[in-house]
Parts: sequence; C-alpha cells; structure tokens
Amino acid sequence: MNDKYVIGLDYGSDSVRAVLVNTSDGNCLASHVYWYPRWKEGKYCDPISNRFRQHPLDHLEGLEQTIKGVLSASGVSKDQVRAICVDTTGSSPMPVDEKGQSLALKPEFADNPNAMMVIWKDHTAIKEADEINEAARTWGGEDFTKYEGGIYSSEWFWAKILHVIREDEAVKNAAFSWMEHCDFITAQLIGCEDPLSFKRSRCAAGHKALWHASWGGLPPKEFLGKFDPYLTDLKDRLYTETYTSDEVAGQLSKEWAEKLGLSEDTVIAVGTFDAHAGAVGGEITENTLVKVMGTSTCDIMVTHKEILGDKLISGICGQVDGSVIPGTIGLEAGQSGFGDVLAWFKNLIVKPSIELIQKSTLISGDQKEQLIAEIEDQIIIRLSDDAIKIPVSESKTIALDWINGRRTPDANQALKGAIRNLNMGTDAPRVFKALVESICFGSRKIVDRFREEGIQIDAVIGLGGVAKKSNLVMQTMADILNMPIKIATSEQAPALGAAMYAAVAAGIHPSTQAAIQAMSNGFDKVYEPIEDHVAIYESLYQQYIVFGSQIEETTK
Repeated sequence: MNDKYVIGLDYGSDSVRAVLVNTSDGNCLASHVYWYPRWKEGKYCDPISNRFRQHPLDHLEGLEQTIKGVLSASGVSKDQVRAICVDTTGSSPMPVDEKGQSLALKPEFADNPNAMMVIWKDHTAIKEADEINEAARTWGGEDFTKYEGGIYSSEWFWAKILHVIREDEAVKNAAFSWMEHCDFITAQLIGCEDPLSFKRSRCAAGHKALWHASWGGLPPKEFLGKFDPYLTDLKDRLYTETYTSDEVAGQLSKEWAEKLGLSEDTVIAVGTFDAHAGAVGGEITENTLVKVMGTSTCDIMVTHKEILGDKLISGICGQVDGSVIPGTIGLEAGQSGFGDVLAWFKNLIVKPSIELIQKSTLISGDQKEQLIAEIEDQIIIRLSDDAIKIPVSESKTIALDWINGRRTPDANQALKGAIRNLNMGTDAPRVFKALVESICFGSRKIVDRFREEGIQIDAVIGLGGVAKKSNLVMQTMADILNMPIKIATSEQAPALGAAMYAAVAAGIHPSTQAAIQAMSNGFDKVYEPIEDHVAIYESLYQQYIVFGSQIEETTK
C-alpha cells in the first residue's frame, strides 16, 4: 500500500499509450492504447502534397481513455499516483488562442487543417525552411541554426508556422500563440489558461525552435522580422525561459482530476519529445547511441559539456543542454522515414488487392473484413520471412530511404526515394529487402557523421516497435553498422522514460540517472553482426552513397 506510482503518457504518430509504473522497480502494472480515429480515417491530410495534420480531439480523447484505462486495469488508488509526464512527436506545433486552447476546438476552425497540429512528418514548409537557412547564412549576424546542426528543417517549428500564416489569413489573425504538442497536452492537464506563463519544454525549444541560452532564448526580432512581421509580434507571445522534464509544470487541474479519477495533488512534469524520453527509458549513457525506431527514427546521444566544449556537430537535429538528461548535452539525429518506408511498400502492393476485395460480389461483408484484416496483418511478416531467406550475397538492388525526405545527416526534405538495379527477377521480397537495407544504410550514415565529428560510439541500443518486432531489420542493422545492438526489454520505452521523468518531478527519485537505475527494465536480446555479411554490406553501402549523391545532384 506504500508503493508510489507514476504515469507516462506517450503520444506517437498513430496512437497514444499510457503506462502505470511502480517507481520502486519500474514494473509496468498496466498499459492502455488509443488509436486516433480521425487520423486513421485520413482526415485533414493530403499525402500527395506532404500535408499531415491531426485534430487535437484525437489527443484529448486519447488522454482520457488511456489514463482511465490503466487505472481501471490496475486497481491502484488515486492517492498512489504521484505524477504524470507527457511525451509526444515533434516538432508538432499548433496555433492557440489567448487561453492556450487550440483553434481547431473553435467551431469556425473545426475542419480547417491549418488550425490543427502540424505533425512532425508534414513537409509543406520546404520553401520556408530554405528561406530560414538562407537568412541564417547571409543576414550578417549570429547563425541561429548552428546548434541545430547548421541546417533548419521543414519539419520544425518556425518553418511550419511561417507556412501556415502565409497560407491562411484567418488562422494568422486568430493565432495568439503557438504550442508544441507536448506543451499543449501538459498545459491542458494543469488547466493553464495563460500560454505566456506556461513552462515550455527545453527539449522542444532547443531542438526545433532555435532556442539557446547564449542569445537569450529565441532568435531576436530583427531576424524573425525578415520573414513576416507576424513572427516579430509572435515572439512576445511565446517564451524566453525553458525547462527540463525533471521539473514540475504544475498540479493536475480540478477538471482533469474529476475526469480521470485522480487527485489534484498529482504532479504534472514538463513535457518532452518521445525519442528523448525513449532514450531515458532505454538506459542511455555516454558514448551510447540509442535508436528509437518506429515510423521514423530518432538517434539520441548524451555527452558532457566539458567533453563537447565549443564543438558544433554539423548536419544533425541539434545539441541541447538538458534535453535528455539534465546536466548533459543531448544530441539528436534521425531519419524521416524508417518503418514508414516499409509501410509505404506494403500499401503499394496491398491496396489494389484490398480494393478488389471490397468491390467483390463473391465474398460476404464479414468475410471481406476478415480477409482484408488478415492481409494487412500478415503481409509484412510474409515479406520479412521471404526476404530473410534471400542470401545477402544476392543483394543487388539498391534503394534510397528518402521517400519522406532526409532528416540527417544534412536535412533536405525535397529529396525523394529511388530504387536501381531492378530486373525481371526482382520480386516483392527482394524489393522489400532492399528497402530494409536502405533504412539501415541511412542509419549507418548517421553513425559515420557522429564519428566524423569526433563523437565516440561504443554501444548501440535499439527500442521501439521495429526493434522489438523485426528480426530482419535488426540483424541487417547489426551487420551494416558492424556493431552489436542491444534491444530494450520494455515495449513502451518512451512511456517508461516519461514515467522516470515524472518520478523525479514528484521528488520520488533525486535525479533522472537515479530514476533510470531504479526503474530500468533492462535488455532482452542482442543482435551480433554476422561476419560474412559485414564485407558484403560495406560494398553495398558504398554503392548506396554514390547512388544517393547522384540522385541528390538531380534535385539541385
């Protein structure tokens, strides 16, 4: 009865998951998942134009459903739940009014995609990102991208805001401020109605919004005003200070306490991004690369200020003080497409068959649904089983993993995927195998960049859905990196990491490192590189680099 519990709330691209965790040993008593219904229907998105938006109701409904779900399943009393921490995808900003409410919750904006959350994979702001990069190089002052790897991405905060306000005058005029997803959900939980006083996430601000203490927070108005006067005014309605996720954002509001069946004494920690929380849940240490592998990847490392010094790591997604473990510098890289690349191929080959089944008059309605569900559930498994049987020595097809653009090294969201060396014998498993190899080659490029920049990598930890489920991907990854890869035991590492932050914010553990030590779930598998595969993949990797250079040259 003296046990203390915390909740980690993990918002992914397709669903939100809550986990209820015992702070003494990291045991997960209950987990509950909520799939976003509007997102699943494809509402407010246009993949052809790279527009991906989500309605905040998907997230608020999921918040209530998942937390109620873990409380119901566990039987834990409300007084034993001491804290909650939220992690989300990012950069995923949304416009809000003077009280911090999403514009999409207003009747006049209820169906307007520009009033919704612009999720991480939205690449409509390529032009705006290019403008920011050009200005950073030429305006005659500080290069505000230098702690962001030197290249600002269309996936990030300012580029997305600039694109939306140029496209939609009504949203521009109504948007008092903008909030990252992790900040918005946290503010909802504490009932904050003043976005100006709310404690914003250091992780989100530092990696995506050009925030840095050395220039007093966000970039100055003189720089922002080069793009639109709105941004100059907006700066006054954003923030100066930022906070790490071991700190308290506030207490659970009366409204949400009643909705969830929790106490108003429940501590709400400052929000963060999913990959950074995942690195904590995956037991990150110095010189360890944590690969959070899902629809995309985030590759996270930490290092001490004394070791990094004044070094600027080029082409990554930022180096931010305290974004992972307070007191250390968090380094982020990643790929815009990982599991999404394989899902694209699945949909490419399955969608016509599903449409034929749906139109068929020979199959009953129930049988159609069962058959479609079976195909969708089994196709990746079947492709993986067939692909893993193909000898690595037969790998001739080379693919590029840029179907959703390139995040790192050297962000370029205008890039596209490509495949070469196809012939009449190239069947679906061989293309699938080439795509698997491509996402692993992309990961190798990130490792190479860190090492080129003087960052030592002694170990690799894998976590996320792909790491847990795909022997094919993980063995290929180990072979291509020529390094063992440890797989975190927890199937909800980001949620577990968020729970660890919550335990520190609540004062149960004195530091994030102490929470990791007490609440770790350990590792359950290690993939060792297969010696015979390493040399073959080294040759294919060099071909991947040459192919990538050729394709990139054609986009200039």
